[in-house]
Amino acid sequence: MRLVTWNVNSLKARLERVSDWIIEAQPDILCLQETKMKQDAFPTDHFANLGYESVHFGTGQWNGVAILSRVGLENPIRGFSAQELAQDEEARIVSATCGGIRVVSVYVPNGRSLDDDHYKYKLEWMNRLLHSISGQHSSKDKIAICGDFNIAPDDIDVYDPKALVGMTHVSEPERNSLKQLMEWGFKDSFRKFYSSDRLYSWWDYRGGSFHKGIGMRIDLILVSLGLADSCLGSLIDRNARKGQQPSDHAPVVVELDE
Repeated sequence: MRLVTWNVNSLKARLERVSDWIIEAQPDILCLQETKMKQDAFPTDHFANLGYESVHFGTGQWNGVAILSRVGLENPIRGFSAQELAQDEEARIVSATCGGIRVVSVYVPNGRSLDDDHYKYKLEWMNRLLHSISGQHSSKDKIAICGDFNIAPDDIDVYDPKALVGMTHVSEPERNSLKQLMEWGFKDSFRKFYSSDRLYSWWDYRGGSFHKGIGMRIDLILVSLGLADSCLGSLIDRNARKGQQPSDHAPVVVELDE
């Protein structure tokens, strides 16, 4: 089973690219972030014609998350829970059971700067994610949290740790919030197969960052302890970051023996 996460940075602007990639890569489950679409604008029928059921949570020009699946899609929930949907001001999390795996697509808040209220919101959001997962599941369950976490787990996941001191994505509280989630019972599927540095999933559009290798690994597929042994391999598809009008993120892929 091929499970993928991809921040597409506007599905409307990149629907053709995403569709072409789907046809070529043939993912079984694809989690999308930053769709930047309202609910009624999401191309449900288009993806159905490609063989995928889908669930989307979007409110407009910002945020937006989705799951596409060709292995079934059951019990979809927009927001942290159906009961709390009205409390979710931003469309940042959607989940569904696909092929026996509880799949969660997340777009973690950016944080902006360490003294911004959005940074506090980011830490609170991560804490809420932990409590939501731990309150509904056991680490022995088959769960995958896929998405743009806007957190680089370690120094090897950024191009220059010294240049980023005092900035978001690398601060100790952010990394601790991710660490707490993993300590509850998740593994970083990509790091199961790669231990080297300079392996990134995001590159700024500005300054030729992609070609200069100035990036971060902030797009993650976290697999629960009940799913970790099923991981057969992983990769970041840098080719999807090339060409005309790409997203600033590349798809992250994990192969599962499911």
